[in-house]
Amino acid sequence: ADEGAQSPIDTPHLPKKDTMVTSSQAAAAATAVRSGTGKKMVKRRTKVHFYRPKTFKPASQPLYPRKSTPFRQKMDKYRVIKYPLTTESAMKKIEDNNTLVFIVDVLANKKQIKEAVKQMYEIQCSKVNTLIRPDGAKKAYVRLTQDYDALDVANRIGII
Repeated sequence: ADEGAQSPIDTPHLPKKDTMVTSSQAAAAATAVRSGTGKKMVKRRTKVHFYRPKTFKPASQPLYPRKSTPFRQKMDKYRVIKYPLTTESAMKKIEDNNTLVFIVDVLANKKQIKEAVKQMYEIQCSKVNTLIRPDGAKKAYVRLTQDYDALDVANRIGII
């Protein structure tokens, strides 16, 4: 065996000088162990169920776009308005109420109908009334503003 090394029996088990603890430090440590070092607040539970706290969710940073092309508007003006109605009652509406009557797409709403009429015929609408006929088609009564005459517009469109 090594001659320079001491056996474990010969080594004294005394702490080194720099790790010596004074009696006041020991008393302070004993007090801390007995009474605790800080105050721990326990939150009072008011509900029976546990709700997991909301944690931070960072914004996703996708590696590629989830949609390859931008959204295309499917309801364009040509799909919204199918054709003008030329029945006797529709002609009466044109003459008496300054109103044009169209058959429109069933999925079109009043705002889309108003916008389509404005774009196609360059006229302003005051209001749009709609109904769905028994055959399943949607009919739109488009009331024009005072600036436009429905009879002139109907002539220009080719209804009359």
